[in-house]
Amino acid sequence: MNASTAAKPARMLSLDIFRGLDIGFMILVNNNGDERHAYWPLKHAAWNGFTPTDLVFPTFLFLVGISTVFSTASRMAQGASRMSIFLHTLRRAVILFLFGQLVNNFPYFHLDTWRVYGVLPRIAICYLLVATFYLVAPGWRSKAAVAVGALAAYWILMRYVPVPGYGLPGRDIPLLDPDRNLVAWLDRHIFSASHLYEHTRDPEGLLSTIPALATALIGMLTGIWLRTARPLAEKARGIALAGMGGVVLGAVWNFTFPINKKLWTSSYVLLAAGLSLLLLALSVWLIDLRNQSKDVRNQSRPDAAKSSAWSRPLLVFGTNAIFAYVFSELLAGAIDNIHMGAGVNLQQWCYRGIAHVVPNASLASLIFSLAFVAVCWVPTYVLYRQRIFLKI
Repeated sequence: MNASTAAKPARMLSLDIFRGLDIGFMILVNNNGDERHAYWPLKHAAWNGFTPTDLVFPTFLFLVGISTVFSTASRMAQGASRMSIFLHTLRRAVILFLFGQLVNNFPYFHLDTWRVYGVLPRIAICYLLVATFYLVAPGWRSKAAVAVGALAAYWILMRYVPVPGYGLPGRDIPLLDPDRNLVAWLDRHIFSASHLYEHTRDPEGLLSTIPALATALIGMLTGIWLRTARPLAEKARGIALAGMGGVVLGAVWNFTFPINKKLWTSSYVLLAAGLSLLLLALSVWLIDLRNQSKDVRNQSRPDAAKSSAWSRPLLVFGTNAIFAYVFSELLAGAIDNIHMGAGVNLQQWCYRGIAHVVPNASLASLIFSLAFVAVCWVPTYVLYRQRIFLKI
C-alpha cells in the first residue's frame, strides 16, 4: 500500500451516521402509504431528471466503496493475506446476492416471475469487483482511470451503438427512449418480461452495472483520500471541492446525456456522487471535526456516548444497514400479502386508518412511512443495544 494511505485513522463516526441517514431515507421512500399521493421528494422521477429519492441508492453504493477501503486496509494491517481477504470478499458478495434473491421474490418465490436483478444483487456485484480491484491495485490512479473509462464507455454505448431492431439513438429513435434503448433491449434478451421489474426493462439491469461500478469507484477514491495522513479539515475541504465539481460536471453532461436513475446514466453518476460528497463533507464537519475539537477519540466500535441525541437513531441504522434494509423489505412484502378482506391488504388497511384521521392524503402517506421506519428501527436498535453488528 502507498505510504500516503498507510496511516490508520480513528473510526469516522460520520460514515456510520451518514449511512444510517441514507438507509432510513431509503426505507421511508420505499414504503409510501399511498404512492399516488406521496410528496414528490419521496417518489422517483418518472424518467429523466431526479428527485431526492433517486439519490438514495447511489449514495449507499458510494459508501460501500469507502467502507471497502477501510475494511480491506484494516484486515491487511492485521496481517491477513490477499487470498484470505479475497475469499472473505467473495463470501460476502455471494451472501448479499442471495439476500437479494430473498428480498426480490419473498414471499412466494415463483420461478416464472423470479427477479434476479435488484438493489442487493447490484451492490454484491459492484462490491466484489471493486474490492478485488483494490486488492490487486490499491493505488488511486487506476481507480480514477477505470471510473472515467466506465462513464465514457457507457455514454458511447448508449449514444452511438444502434439498438437492434430500432436504429441509432438520436437519429432513428429518441435518445434514452424508455423501452427502445440498449439496456432494455439487452435485458429483454436475457430474461422474459415477467422477470423484469418494469416488464420491458429493469432499473438494475446488466448493462447499467458499468456506470454503477464508477459510483462505487468514486466512493473508493474517497476512502483512499480519507486514509491519507492529511488533517481532517483538509480532507473535508477536498471532499467538498470534489463534490461541487461532480455536481457541475453532471449538470453540464445532462444537456447531451440526460440524468436518469433507471438507466444510471453517466451524468447521473457524477451528479449523485457530487451530492454524496457534499453531504459527506458536511457530516465530517458536523460530527468528526466537532468531536475532534472536543478531543474525543473514536474507538473500534461505535459508541453512543460520542454521538449526540439527534444522531443516535441514525447510528443505529448505520451500524446495521443491511439488516435494516432486508428487514424492511421482508416486512413490506409480508404486510402486502396479509389480506384484511374486501381486497384490502394490511398495508392499505393501515394507511386508510391513518387517512381516516388525517384528511390530507400526502400527509397521511408520510405518517405511514414514518411509522414504518420506526417499526424497522426497533429490531435494529435491539441488535445495537446488544452490540451485535451484522457485517455478513
